[in-house]
Amino acid sequence: MKNKKAKLIINSIILIAGTISVYMLSCLSFFKFLVYAKDDKKNQKPTNDTKVNTNIKANTNNTNANPNAKKKSWFQLKHIKVNHPKNGYKKEYNSGKAWCFSQEMKDCYIKSDEGLTLHAKYLPANDPKRTIILCHGYRGSAFGDFAYISRFLHENQCNLLFIDQRCMGESEGEYITFGAKEKYDIANWAWYVGLKTDLPIYLYGQSMGGSAVLMSSGLLLPPNVHGIISDCAFHDMKNQLKTMANDWFHLKRINILLFRVNIFCKMFANFQMNEADTTKALQKNTRPILFFHGTKDTYVSFKNSVKNYELCRAPKDLVLVNDARHLCSAYVEPNLYRKNLLKFFNKYD
Repeated sequence: MKNKKAKLIINSIILIAGTISVYMLSCLSFFKFLVYAKDDKKNQKPTNDTKVNTNIKANTNNTNANPNAKKKSWFQLKHIKVNHPKNGYKKEYNSGKAWCFSQEMKDCYIKSDEGLTLHAKYLPANDPKRTIILCHGYRGSAFGDFAYISRFLHENQCNLLFIDQRCMGESEGEYITFGAKEKYDIANWAWYVGLKTDLPIYLYGQSMGGSAVLMSSGLLLPPNVHGIISDCAFHDMKNQLKTMANDWFHLKRINILLFRVNIFCKMFANFQMNEADTTKALQKNTRPILFFHGTKDTYVSFKNSVKNYELCRAPKDLVLVNDARHLCSAYVEPNLYRKNLLKFFNKYD
């Protein structure tokens, strides 16, 4: 009888241990799926199809060199495909991206606080009135996310700095931190520009880049940073992952899952999810902010921008674009979008 009880206890322990192990592995897989990005670089094939300014550093392995080069997709989900500007605006998207690749740009480099080499491309304008630091989104690229609006900005006397977020393009790194560390990178880019020019500087981010510029607003920035533009940004990493876990993957016990994911973020990537949150920065920020968001965004709900807008204590404006999906506001209502950008610049230059 005792042997049967002992065997039952041992089997129960093995079952529980196995269940916990499987659950932990699933949490680790979810973490790596969302945060780990080193493999993305392995899938980027270098090309030499675009003219590149080599004043700073020769670059024959430019990962952004060919707008038509095929990349291995990270993953294909309905939310990604439906929201991407190429769904419905392929011609405009490709045309804008091709314009970016056709420009002669200067390679720029800085170091992150941890010593990572970060890369950007600089495009000066004729008789510039301001400099815009363009911060792309999650697993994106500046030439992609800003494909449609960059030419308009440049033609309206804006110097453009297209940054590669850490892990992306030519910037070093292994982990995407949803703004927790990217906000410091953006502040460092702002100082890089601020020490070179007296022109007004604007931080302009889309998607995760939009969240990151909001988070950076609470940091020490150069005095000539005159404003911030945030398009389709999320409010915080935790709730964004919760939305993705529930709506995209239909996962259960999400709070427990995110608790474990947060542990892995700390263990492997040296950050915690509560560091990727716009709340404290927006309550501290004094610079004007222009918010954009599409009401049909199923990648990042427009309610995120509404919340960010409500938290902001500085001068602010919120433009909600009806029927626009993620990253698509400038495509759906180009005149409205551009009018508000120029109004913002004219007011705060």
